[in-house]
Amino acid sequence: MVTGLSQGLMHQITSLLLEPVIWALLFFVALAIYEVGISIGERWGGIRKLRDAGNRDALVLAGKRRIERADFITRLAPMLGLMGTLIPLGPGLAALGEGELRILTTAMTVAFDTTVIGLFAGMIGFVLARLRRRWYDQALHQLAASGTKQHG
Repeated sequence: MVTGLSQGLMHQITSLLLEPVIWALLFFVALAIYEVGISIGERWGGIRKLRDAGNRDALVLAGKRRIERADFITRLAPMLGLMGTLIPLGPGLAALGEGELRILTTAMTVAFDTTVIGLFAGMIGFVLARLRRRWYDQALHQLAASGTKQHG
């Protein structure tokens, strides 16, 4: 059985996490929007310049780094959204038990908002990762095809 001291400590740690989780979510939304801008540049010239330079290693390195950033957003933003959902629910349910519907309403609003924000950033990251994989794979294929034509 969990003791009162350990429950209290666990509750204190959890309640301290809500503010950093919300700021981290906002950071991931900003990062996702920034990555959309970067991907527009990639699509309309950046990848082509890397491909035309003929340096396969530079193309692979850039693609790997940019895909990993998108994957990072895809995985972490929804996790943070879930944390932001669960953290306020404990105090909200406790408030419900005491008849404090206003506190429960606030907790539920925070819970839903963080879920939506986390999923939104994760969706952007997922779409970017898929597009980037396709774009970089296509550029590598084109680079290999042009190398074969030059040697053949």
